[in-house]
Amino acid sequence: MLFYIARRLLYSIPIAIGVTLIVFSLVHIAPGDPVSAILPNEATAEMVEQARKDYGLDKPFVVQYAIWLGHAAIGDLGTSIGSGRPVFDEVAGAVGNTVILAISAGLVACIMGFVLGMVAGLWRDRLADHLVSLFTISGVSLPHYWLAILLVIIFSVNLSWLPPLGIGPDTSDGWRPDWAHLQHLILPTIATAAIPMAVIARTMRAAVVDVLDQDFVTTLRAKGLLPRRVLWHVVRNALPTTLAVMGLQLGNMLGGSVLVETVFAWPGTGFLLASAIFQRDLPLLQGTMLVLAMFFVILNLAVDLLQSWTDPRIRRA
Repeated sequence: MLFYIARRLLYSIPIAIGVTLIVFSLVHIAPGDPVSAILPNEATAEMVEQARKDYGLDKPFVVQYAIWLGHAAIGDLGTSIGSGRPVFDEVAGAVGNTVILAISAGLVACIMGFVLGMVAGLWRDRLADHLVSLFTISGVSLPHYWLAILLVIIFSVNLSWLPPLGIGPDTSDGWRPDWAHLQHLILPTIATAAIPMAVIARTMRAAVVDVLDQDFVTTLRAKGLLPRRVLWHVVRNALPTTLAVMGLQLGNMLGGSVLVETVFAWPGTGFLLASAIFQRDLPLLQGTMLVLAMFFVILNLAVDLLQSWTDPRIRRA
């Protein structure tokens, strides 16, 4: 197991480096000049050239990447063009808010998806399976931003049950585990969890059906094993595939749903990323994308290790 962990860690290093190169390249090949976001329209050519030198945009691409990667390795992601604050501070605050939303939505998506997938798989081709399939198809098909707007219209505008915007009351400077702040978390959680829950449920259902069709399940039942023990073996064999999908969906949620966070004005990484795009804030855009990409690398590593723990055959592959 230790050798497998060490090998996976070594594999993650070139992946992380490749991610930094892609993040840096994508931002630079995007249309527009970031200098135009900080200079007035009447800026002279000399002012533009000086600004490009100040932000290192006059250097060759490879030199810019090497300098940026060296600073990023020690946690220096530069200074935001829009706010003038360190990018690390901007991203750190947003990441904390996104983690809160992602954990809430992840718990709902994983628990509900697991249960619904198990029910549909164990009672396949019956009423429960058809109802779950209808529910999951609707969940996958509905755009999450449209669902977010619909939730605001129903529960905030028409019924006035839940607040539509923000992370807490007007006087709040952060999220706290009390009812006033929990109310602001409910609608974003539902909108964020809808698609991952449907994906996890469909994956779990397919995995359970596949395991139930295998010969060893028939053998266990023929030997008179208790139904709950048979169910345990079914779940254990269906879990590795579902865990991989759970990890990817959790990565999407940790990455921040840009549109959902924008609809609810939730100050997370998605909302920050949208602001950086509209303001053409190059350092903030690079820093936010880098942090989100690293989330996926770390989560994929964690899922690989968790899969190998639940299924020893993966370590021997």
